[in-house]
Amino acid sequence: MREIRVAQISRVVAELIRQASFELPPDVSAALEGALTRESSPLGRDILSRLLENARFARTEHLPLCQDCGTAVFFLELGQDVCITGGDLDEAIADGTRRGYSENYLRASVVSSPFTWRQNTGDNTPPTVHVKVVPGKALKISFMPKGGGAENMSRLFMLQPGAGATGITESVITTVKEAGGKACPPLIIGLGIGSSAEHALVEAKRCLLRPVGSLSPNLELAALEQDVLTAVNRLGIGPLGLGGTVTALAVNAVAFPCHFASLPVAVSLQCHSARHAEVIL
Repeated sequence: MREIRVAQISRVVAELIRQASFELPPDVSAALEGALTRESSPLGRDILSRLLENARFARTEHLPLCQDCGTAVFFLELGQDVCITGGDLDEAIADGTRRGYSENYLRASVVSSPFTWRQNTGDNTPPTVHVKVVPGKALKISFMPKGGGAENMSRLFMLQPGAGATGITESVITTVKEAGGKACPPLIIGLGIGSSAEHALVEAKRCLLRPVGSLSPNLELAALEQDVLTAVNRLGIGPLGLGGTVTALAVNAVAFPCHFASLPVAVSLQCHSARHAEVIL
């Protein structure tokens, strides 16, 4: 049994928040560079150039990539041979979140009593934490600051079982059309198919962590990803919704067995500032 102390987890979480907030991941930067070469709209190319310039300034000047510093979402893969010592795991994540947002002067976006008082908690806590127990002696922590614009446009569809790939594609198209410029395209689209409603939603969001440009190892899913991406980019919504060739950078899909009477489809949208960072302890 391997021990990992909560103090270490808290420190690592604070650093992940700093890194993700100021440094656009290399795969996302490369995808935006590629989009710049494919975009047919002069305005779209100008927008993409400015997005890349913004990312360079954020890294060198230690400035947030976006004024919406997001809600703090964590995906943990906890090895079954790991023992967390010195305190509570959830509190360690919350403490790291508190430190990461406060010490780096990042905007706090979380409000308590969501449908009444809506008082800002002041430090972006509590974070959202998803834990999966896996074999091994390591703890993998992935952090995603999820902006409100993209999150607001995510959707769940409970399709008829016979809807198939066509129904899945139409669900994504409906979501992206409704989002327009609100989700700050070019987008990364996470697609969770099957299982149950709540599991599809979580896995659609987890898909957003996959490197941009990678395809599913499942050939059927890889073909679906490409078909959906092509369909989305035919919409003409373009960068920031102002028209163009590139509405989405990638579609990342995952599928699970489900009830024979169901076909859950969750669509999770991520904006062009697809911030994330991870570490393995």
